[in-house]
Amino acid sequence: QVQLVESGGGLVQPGGSLRLSCAASGNIFSINAMGWYRQAPGKRRDMVATITSGGSTNYADSVKDRFTISRDNAKNTVYLQMNSLKPEDTAVYYCNAIITRYNNRNPTNYWGQGTQVTVSS
Repeated sequence: QVQLVESGGGLVQPGGSLRLSCAASGNIFSINAMGWYRQAPGKRRDMVATITSGGSTNYADSVKDRFTISRDNAKNTVYLQMNSLKPEDTAVYYCNAIITRYNNRNPTNYWGQGTQVTVSS
């Protein structure tokens, strides 16, 4: 089995910064890609940023130039550095990973439990 554990969420003021971490563990042969998604109350879950095994990144227009996604392959960990935070960034942030397990040829999507980010004065 595979699990993703997020950390780093919390309450910050507008203009502040926060760094989220997500560590994958378990029966992992390789991680094809990792990313962050967020969901506000009453809203759909939207992509925030993704990064492939080759280092290619993709960002939602609303967070470009403010957020940076990175990964540490040796630690099976993905990070999201969030700067210049706005109230509209408030949401539950979920870690996602596409993982190939030992003795299984099919990559599978996994989700973390989510971590709350609140931006408020």
